[in-house]
Amino acid sequence: MTGDGRTTMTRRAFVGGMGALGAALAAGALAGCGDSASNGGAEAATTSSADAKRQVTVAMSTSNEPASGFDPCINWGCGEHVHEPLIQSTLIVTDEDMSFVNDLATSYEVSTDKLTWTFKIRDDAKFTDGEPLRASDVAFTVNTIVNSKNSEADLSMVSEATALDDTTVELRLNKPSNVLLYTLAVMGIVPEHAYGPDYGSKPVGSGRYKLVQWDKGQQAVFEANPDYYGDAPNIQRVVVVFMEEDAARAAVMSGQVDMAYTTAISAGFDLGAAASDYTLDAYETVDSRGISLPVIPSGSTKADSSNEYPAGNDVTCNLEVRQAINYGIDRQGMIDNVLNGYGSPAFSVGDGMPWASPDMRCEQDVKKAQGLLEAAGWTRASDGDTYAKDGKECAFDLWYPSNDSVRQAMANEFANQMAGVGIRVTPRGGSWDELYPHEFSDPIMWGWGSNSPSDVYEMNHSKGTMNYACFADETTDEYLDQALAADTVEDSYPLWQRSEWDGTEGVAPQGQATWAWFANVKHLFWRRNGLTVAAQKLQPHGHGWSVLNNVDRWTWS
Repeated sequence: MTGDGRTTMTRRAFVGGMGALGAALAAGALAGCGDSASNGGAEAATTSSADAKRQVTVAMSTSNEPASGFDPCINWGCGEHVHEPLIQSTLIVTDEDMSFVNDLATSYEVSTDKLTWTFKIRDDAKFTDGEPLRASDVAFTVNTIVNSKNSEADLSMVSEATALDDTTVELRLNKPSNVLLYTLAVMGIVPEHAYGPDYGSKPVGSGRYKLVQWDKGQQAVFEANPDYYGDAPNIQRVVVVFMEEDAARAAVMSGQVDMAYTTAISAGFDLGAAASDYTLDAYETVDSRGISLPVIPSGSTKADSSNEYPAGNDVTCNLEVRQAINYGIDRQGMIDNVLNGYGSPAFSVGDGMPWASPDMRCEQDVKKAQGLLEAAGWTRASDGDTYAKDGKECAFDLWYPSNDSVRQAMANEFANQMAGVGIRVTPRGGSWDELYPHEFSDPIMWGWGSNSPSDVYEMNHSKGTMNYACFADETTDEYLDQALAADTVEDSYPLWQRSEWDGTEGVAPQGQATWAWFANVKHLFWRRNGLTVAAQKLQPHGHGWSVLNNVDRWTWS
């Protein structure tokens, strides 16, 4: 595989809210306060010299504020919320159709054994402190991530990176992995000479923007990097305010933000006099909601990092139950009833992507679902009763994060739908600290989705880090390993698909039915009229930063 220029592999509470609003905005979206960050020696900005038509203020949820700061070696741009890092440059990027495009890299090639990747990088990039960006900084970034216990970026396939000269860096892998490029496309490069414990609060980068102010718990302010090697950003100043949803809506109603996130449950709320000034935008995503279905009986344990949790479920371990669940779901009904139509039916973790198998599709058929249960010996006294077998009721708990109103509503809707099938589901809300001990033993309402087939591997491979279904199958493992080792990303697509269903077996609903998927949720933002948001890629899981991937190309009329 080689890459030159633009070629390479292709794809792929209103009152309470006003209090929060005052904290984040009245204190000053343009005012210095709290813990402000400076970048490359620049003082934190207290006023803006940018033209009103060249700046934008966006309200994001409080969960989008990076706990560890703007550090790509920990969780900025990676992990739970994948997005381009803005402050830092990346070796490559992906465009609107998810084709790979070089950024810092000018070309790359892969050895015949697929274990050595060599990147040539541009010689005109420099950090905001004036120092040039060299291949040694790329190697330092990769090795820092590889050797860190705190990093959420997945570079587990890399053993080591070495700078061969100022413009050449070599990545040596421990196994073939053609999905490496997807990780590199969101991995910001940090400066070896300026990286330390406080880097996350005072980041030095070479990207389109620099962080000029960070008031923790309130806002982050970015300004265009005047020394950026690429096209100068059209939007010169970006202010991100962190708010709970009711506060964000209040900010729209008072006209203090240009964009603000909302959820499908709240999108229909009346904005009052501001309604004529804003439009609700709905962005397509691969942000999927679904539940894991443990395939083994209870009685064992499974490790997650240093934790050992119970594994297995005596109801979902029955294949016919898992299949019946999949056939019993009214996905469109869930979208209409819970998401107010702002979603699309989900059948896999990557619907619409070229690696997703069409055989994952599963239409609702309640009679088929009940037939599967009855053929396996499950019975019920009359319609409306729960199926039972050998004295065990066909029933289980479904856990969801209690701070997520959408997942709570979906869990309850799912429970209602399953009652119609004859399966009793009890939704249980809790914090993630309460949920994780159940990750291998009970269905959990998860949210997934990235612009990479790596999720297919991690969910379904016996050694996958997200294999909450406890599924292990040699044939599936073989397909997944072959997919990673394929000569090109395009060559891997059929192998990813066969791992889901090869005509005889797989994780599909007609197969092992290891998961049940509900919907891909659209990401909703109130946008001030006159602001044009550039065309968006399919947005991954995480309702926030990804919308700013191309903020440099936004315009005002």
